[in-house]
Amino acid sequence: MIQRTVTIVPEDGLHARPASRFVEAANEYDSEVTVAPVDGDPVNAASMLAVTGLNAPSGEDVVITADGPDEEAALEALEAVLTTPE
Repeated sequence: MIQRTVTIVPEDGLHARPASRFVEAANEYDSEVTVAPVDGDPVNAASMLAVTGLNAPSGEDVVITADGPDEEAALEALEAVLTTPE
């Protein structure tokens, strides 16, 4: 299991379009992936409802955790989504 703290760059935060891209990316991997506010409870990164429910704005740090056979690739892809401006 590995994890990484990432600052959300998209202007809309982790809502709507960025959240959709994030969830799509999470579903491309076999690893179990969660995302959480730095001091919050983790949610399933493959669930649109759970991810948008974080209400994470631009500039906020989140912790992405991946556990599984492709965990490194999953973290790289999800970090790329969160650090790419729209």
